Amino acid sequence: MTDPTERVRAAASARGLDVEIRERPAARNLAEAAALLGLEPADIVKTLVVKRSDDTYLFALVPGDRSISWPKLRTVVGVNRLQLPDQQRALEATGYERGTIVPIGSTNDWPVFADTAIVGRRVAMGAGAHGFSLFVDADALISAYDAVVADISQPMDADA
Repeated sequence: MTDPTERVRAAASARGLDVEIRERPAARNLAEAAALLGLEPADIVKTLVVKRSDDTYLFALVPGDRSISWPKLRTVVGVNRLQLPDQQRALEATGYERGTIVPIGSTNDWPVFADTAIVGRRVAMGAGAHGFSLFVDADALISAYDAVVADISQPMDADA
């Protein structure tokens, strides 16, 4: 089996996307991950694979210090129902294990929806394999994937 980070590098290169992939120690939480990478929590972007009712998927890119706003995302996507798939379906939909998912090099080219808060930032995100982080200019990623940019997030405690 090929190294998933190589798949990410090859896919980024094919789209003219400049990425940096760094090995990193495991982190127990967002604050620890941000400190390890020398970033603010908002600069770590979570890539969530989201299942539509017709068994197609989409990627939602949300800053680490925020969570998905399901009502906002449903409105932007134009559907009444969205859900997070279980680990096995997420792996089948993307080719990546949960916690490593990134649109770059996914086994399926699902549409990408990026939260407005990531615009204009250099961000860190999953790199296709545990123990690695990918750094990329969010605007270049949005452009390379023709991502829909919209307000799709909310503060972490809004629904907790």
